[in-house]
Parts: sequence; structure tokens; C-alpha cells
Amino acid sequence: MKRATAIFTATLFFASLTYSNQALPWTELTLSPAKATEAAKKFRLSLTKEEQIDADAVPLYEKAIKSIPEDFNQEQITEWLKLPVEQFPQQQAEKALQKYLEPLKLAARAARCKKCNWPEWKPGDQIEGLTEYRKLAFILELWARLEISRGGYEGATIAMRTGFAMARHLGQAPTIIQGLVGAAVAGLMCREVEKFVQGEDSPNLYRALADMSRPFVEIEKSIENEKKAAQDSALNKLSQGQIARQLEQAFDRTRMISNRLDNRLNGLQCIEALRHYAAEHTGQLPQELDDMKNMEIPKDTMRDKAFEYSRTAFGATLRSAVPEGGNERDAVHYEIVFKK
Repeated sequence: MKRATAIFTATLFFASLTYSNQALPWTELTLSPAKATEAAKKFRLSLTKEEQIDADAVPLYEKAIKSIPEDFNQEQITEWLKLPVEQFPQQQAEKALQKYLEPLKLAARAARCKKCNWPEWKPGDQIEGLTEYRKLAFILELWARLEISRGGYEGATIAMRTGFAMARHLGQAPTIIQGLVGAAVAGLMCREVEKFVQGEDSPNLYRALADMSRPFVEIEKSIENEKKAAQDSALNKLSQGQIARQLEQAFDRTRMISNRLDNRLNGLQCIEALRHYAAEHTGQLPQELDDMKNMEIPKDTMRDKAFEYSRTAFGATLRSAVPEGGNERDAVHYEIVFKK
């Protein structure tokens, strides 16, 4: 029963992890048209097979999190990340990042590994290092934001690519809690994609987002591990049933968190399709998403239908359905303004 309670508590915590700094249940994006050209392919958010190395990521991640300085100041980083990009303190952030070069180098190498052999997990085993993985994610986000603030878009995609790779590796771990950390890390990287696409002359990331795996976090494998562990630890059929019922709510919430991440990636891909369309139509937006005939438009995963899209006086609105058991903050909701 304790394990079930722990999973449920963790899902509630990670469900809102990447949204704590967002005052409104929607995000406003101020965009400029940009074509999804062949040249934009170099701005990738996932690694190619040629870039991967035949090594195990786990020892490298462990070294990376252990090399984070003890004076790591997450509160300061969080305050900097709250600022508008044009007010971002570049010199201070660059000075701070100098202290984190070793964990950044190790994380970048770990991200390129083909294998990620997490230790075998058994019920009762303590999962170590989760807080440190979050610290590493914030360092990567700080790096990405610094690059975005000074128009270093190639550097920004390297930082985000590293963060997304770490998130996916965590999503392959044997426990739900590790998978939830992976989803939270990916959520931080999505926040940087939102800043990236609003940058002056920022490249179009449509192809980069389309190339990312869905589901991004393989949470079903972790759920099966936890189910089996719960059944094996139950003393009799009656306790098995009680544990299963208690866990099911947590499992449903976990699936929603994973689905929410995929939907956010899909929503961002739609945003980049709109930027491409506007670039080909003298800054004009389509009346309907279906008007973008030459682009594959991903669906709202919450209902397996197209996102809700409508034109406004200044741009457009893109929305998903609110997931069952969730709230407005669990939905994709972008208020889009296009620069003239």
C-alpha cells in the first residue's frame, strides 16, 4: 500500500512541475513567418543514428549529476528563467554556466549513447539521484535560454537536444517515478522551444518536432513493471485487488502526463506549420488547419482529432481538449500573435 501511495503522490507532484511559473492556463506566442526549409534541418531536437555512440548513458549521467557543484542555486536560475528573453541577464548566466561545464559535457556525451542500461529495480529499492537529474535539467535549460537570448539558435538546439535525449533515457527507466522525471525534463525543454520559435529570425522547427518519437516517454513499460511488482508483493488475492484499485488512479494520471507531453510537442509542431504557411502566404494565416495541404498536421492526442483552431483579430488560437481527470493547465492552449 505504501508503494501505491508513493506513486500517487509523485504523479500529483510531477503533474504540475513544469507549470508552476505560468500565471495563466495559456501561453501567448508572438511569432514571425519562417519556412521549414532544407537548411532548417540542421536545427534538430533529436539525434541521428550517425551521431550516436556505442556506449551506456547511465554511468555518464551518474558522473554528471555527481559533478554538479554543491552551491547550485536553483532559485536564482528559476528567477532568471521567469524574465522575458529580452531582459535575460546574459553575462550573469554565462558566468554561472562556467561552473557547470563538467556536468554539461558529461550530459552531452550521455545523450549520444545508444544504450541506457538502468539498474534492475525491485520493490523497496530506493531510486537515487532524481533531484540531481532535475538540477541538471535546469542547467540545460539555462544554457538553452542563454543561446536563445543572443540568437545562437544552433547552440540552443544542441542544449535542447541534450535535454530531450536525457528525458527520453529517463523515460526508458524501470519505474514510473523515473519516467515522470523524464516527462518533466522534456516539459522544460518544450518551454525553451516556445521561447526559441519567438526569437528574431528563428529557424523553423517543424521537421525537428515531427522527427521526435511519440509517445516520447515510454511510460507503459514502467506501469507494467509496477503492476507486476505490486502483484508479486501482495500476500493474497484480496490484497492484490486492493493494491490494483489504489494504483489504477495513479496509473491513469501517469498516462495523462505522458499524453500531455506528446500533445505539447504536437501543438508546437502545429505552430511551426503555421509559421511556414504564413511565410508562403505573405504573412497570412490559414482560415482552417486543413488549408495547410503540404504539411502533415498532428492531432490533438486528448481526443484523436484536429486541434481547435480559430482566427482572431491579431492572429489565432490553437487549443486541445482538456484531458479527462485534468484541468485547463493540462491542455495545449496557445494565443498566437503574428508580427507584421
